[in-house]
Amino acid sequence: MTAQKEPAVDRSDETARDLEWRGVAAEQRESLSERAGLELVARSKGLLADLLRPYTWSLVILVVAVVLENLARLASPFLVQRGIDFGVPPLLAGGPPTVLLEIVVAMVVAVSVQTVTRVFFLRSSGRIGQDVLLELRRRVFRKFLRLDVAFHDSYTSGRAVSRLTSDMDAIAELLAGGFDGLVNAVLSIIGVSIMLMLLDWRLGLMCLGSMVVVMLLLRWFRSESAKNYRSVREASAMVIVQFVETMTGIKAVQAYRREPRNQELFTDLSDRFRGINVRTFRLFAVFQPGIKIIGNTTIGIVLLVGGMYVLDGSMTVGVLAAFLLYLRQFFEPMQDISQFYNTFQSAISALEKLSGVLEQEEAVPAAVDPVPLPQARGALDFDHVDFSYVDGVDVLPGLDLHVPAGQTIALVGTTGAGKTTIAKLVARFYDPSAGVVSLDGIDLRRVADDDLRRAVTMVTQENVVFAGTVADNIAFGKPDATREEIVAAARVVGADTFIEAMPDAYDTDVAKRGGRLSAGQRQLVVFARAVLADPRVLILDEATSSLDIPSERAVQRALQTLLADRTAVIIAHRLSTVEIADRVLVLERGRIVEDGTPAELLARGGHYASLHTSWVASLA
Repeated sequence: MTAQKEPAVDRSDETARDLEWRGVAAEQRESLSERAGLELVARSKGLLADLLRPYTWSLVILVVAVVLENLARLASPFLVQRGIDFGVPPLLAGGPPTVLLEIVVAMVVAVSVQTVTRVFFLRSSGRIGQDVLLELRRRVFRKFLRLDVAFHDSYTSGRAVSRLTSDMDAIAELLAGGFDGLVNAVLSIIGVSIMLMLLDWRLGLMCLGSMVVVMLLLRWFRSESAKNYRSVREASAMVIVQFVETMTGIKAVQAYRREPRNQELFTDLSDRFRGINVRTFRLFAVFQPGIKIIGNTTIGIVLLVGGMYVLDGSMTVGVLAAFLLYLRQFFEPMQDISQFYNTFQSAISALEKLSGVLEQEEAVPAAVDPVPLPQARGALDFDHVDFSYVDGVDVLPGLDLHVPAGQTIALVGTTGAGKTTIAKLVARFYDPSAGVVSLDGIDLRRVADDDLRRAVTMVTQENVVFAGTVADNIAFGKPDATREEIVAAARVVGADTFIEAMPDAYDTDVAKRGGRLSAGQRQLVVFARAVLADPRVLILDEATSSLDIPSERAVQRALQTLLADRTAVIIAHRLSTVEIADRVLVLERGRIVEDGTPAELLARGGHYASLHTSWVASLA
């Protein structure tokens, strides 16, 4: 049996368990999922290595500092042994404290080295960690900005927030202390093992024998935690997604009395998150006490056997004391290794999602060898354009259309006829499946993004207004605009009247999403923004739908000035908006069924005439 094509999935949240393969046998699916999981881990580690590569030499210096710190730490028990065996006896015999003073000075030096290297490590590693996180945030945010509208239509805002919050926190935890704990633990275990063998090989072998039990326990813990930590990250992301999506749509939630249902969903997700975290604590509840039991048991055996060696004279008291001190350093790092592994698993799970976003292919890639378009005229052409949102379902089947520069066209038709799709192709939110969409004879795929955005502006019915002042929102597309230019743009669309009546006029804070403005006022601000941007091609997608009758009339007058000598594509259901067009295109299932001036189409008595009759009746 051959595998069917993998269904479209969000690559940023892809994990081995999430892969769904239809038409593949169970054993094949398990093998493919395991391979996909390994590939994701490899990509995650590759991303981490790439982020750390610029700091290679700094990391080498940090490793040297950690080595020095561990050597200084290893010196302390050894100096204790020397003090007990060689410093104290002369004092008991009434001799000078010369040897003991030398040992004390050596211990002060060792402690000083530990302190200096620790301070240096914390300051340097903290700076490097924050630099790496800054670069990663920049990459992810830049990628989100570059990804096409199709991606953002399917990728919820809650998941995007999760990428830049909880996932970043997991990586920050790894960079803040994870590597430090691992390196210290490994060096400490190696160093202590050597010192134990040098002090007394008999007790040293006995202690190393306990490592077999420790390694078995560590292997079990690593296996179980690996299964659990990916679930932790996924459950955390789902809680964030549910919260953000609910708060984003809080008006709809309250309007439809969805609070109980949303509360139920959030509670279920939170309960699942709690359950997964409880399993994590259960693992720690077995592993950490297990390490302590093994360590304390080993210390007890060493104390018993070592005491016997002291009594028969084959071991000094100082050696036994140093041995016991080294054993404390031997078992403590085991917990650091387990903690590092948990932190590492959590960070790798987060890096899987982030690397998935960074490696997401752009459906609308930037032009590789762009054709300069410093001053666009505004002529638009669709040459045998096919487009579909879903394979096999054509929205535009072979569309041919020419719009001369400076012409205003209105697209009308029933819902789903393809009007907005044409507008999105002109704005290059999507690329056609086949054929060419061109501006002034240049394929849009060969026009640089900056040139295209300067030449084409789209105003939608969504009325997107950002937190900040009215002036900031009008100047959104031209941040360097002067106050005079901002005021002039507002005056063109008639927005200056309500703006100047506000408490701080153009400096009034509109609050989040323009909450202090009415729907009509937000629309007028968006219109002023388009005027200031001064594009050669202006797309109005139901742009007057939020306006009341007086505001709409003011905008209609403004449009006469705004659209002069400018190519315009107007999508509207309102008769007053359509009538200002030079040309009307009636669409049906992605095809142009009527094309002409409003008067010509009205005289024909066809589709447009029927729509016109319906519009007039709705106004009665």
